[in-house]
Amino acid sequence: MILLTERFQVNKMRNVEFITLVVGPLETNCYLVYCGETRDCLIIDPGAEPEKIIKAIKENNLHPIALINTHGHVDHIGANLEIKNKFGLPLYLHQADLNLLQQAHKGELSFFIQAKPSPPPDEFLEDGQEIDFGHCKLKVIHTPGHTPGSVSLYGEGLLFSGDTLFNGGVGRTDLPGGDWSELQKSLKEKILSLPDETEVLPGHGPMTTIAREKAENPFLL
Repeated sequence: MILLTERFQVNKMRNVEFITLVVGPLETNCYLVYCGETRDCLIIDPGAEPEKIIKAIKENNLHPIALINTHGHVDHIGANLEIKNKFGLPLYLHQADLNLLQQAHKGELSFFIQAKPSPPPDEFLEDGQEIDFGHCKLKVIHTPGHTPGSVSLYGEGLLFSGDTLFNGGVGRTDLPGGDWSELQKSLKEKILSLPDETEVLPGHGPMTTIAREKAENPFLL
């Protein structure tokens, strides 16, 4: 039996199940998203603590098939190398964030997170692309603003929003590649148009819903 704690949560939604692992000093949400029938699994944003991620995969008898970065910041890609090497997975990233991925390990923050240089992507994500895992699928939504290549992943009533939308907040745009007008456009045209009941799983912090953010998020009012 898995104990539910603040830093390790298992959730089920329709055909999709997911485990939330809070990793690293910046408390990045790494998600193990899997088909409840086949156990085929997507690993989203392994930002740090690869041993913690690997342990959760083994303990839950998951079968990883792909590694996905919602964007190229170091706190979301810091464990790419170890996870990719351990399971032999293809790495997916939007092409517009390739430079961020390549340079991420050179900043001071990478030492703090103990990040390793990431391997290059095996495939670039495209807006509207569908990623299948078992009997489930997630759709790629290109949501630039926080970074040029930020993506969100949507399906089964869930939105993995990366650092685009948070519970009560939105992504920073004061970092290299950030663009406030692009972020506003992504939120208005692509995120807030999703059904109100959509559950939002952000890159940091607790989950929320589209309806709640429409009503309470000060950046969206």
